[in-house]
Amino acid sequence: MDARGAARGLHAHFGVLPREYEFSDSAEGLSMNRLPLKLAMSMVVASLFYSTPAAAQVAPTTEKAASVKITQGPEIERADPYLTIVRWTTNNPGGSPEHYGVVHYGTSPEDLSQTAKSPIRLNPGHPDTVFRVRINGLKSKTTYYYKVDSMEANGKSDGVTSEVKTFTTQ
Repeated sequence: MDARGAARGLHAHFGVLPREYEFSDSAEGLSMNRLPLKLAMSMVVASLFYSTPAAAQVAPTTEKAASVKITQGPEIERADPYLTIVRWTTNNPGGSPEHYGVVHYGTSPEDLSQTAKSPIRLNPGHPDTVFRVRINGLKSKTTYYYKVDSMEANGKSDGVTSEVKTFTTQ
């Protein structure tokens, strides 16, 4: 077999499909070849509109702890004027899965009127919860006083507040 014959053989073998396997716009071709594809695509598109992923991710409310105690901290992870992070650990407060760590702060221990809070999702399988709250936009080389607490998403306090502590930004 010469090169032209080999090329013709490859061409015929790979490039030309028998008529019954070709896609066609005729009703016959549509019913045999494109109908399963169109049905599958319709189902995928419909499932995108019907999907409710948020409902699948909602954690159940757990039993509220008899008392919530701070077991570690609060302490400062970093104290830069542009970003300060306060961290503390409590026993798991339970209740609503959505909670907030809250820091009340100011430049006087008698006036902690500024507030920063960060959301957290409780893990009902863990005995402890670590709260981390970001405070932005502080003045450099300034001493701040703060205390921490936590609350459910509905604003109900977990019933624990730290003593007033202090830090100085760089």
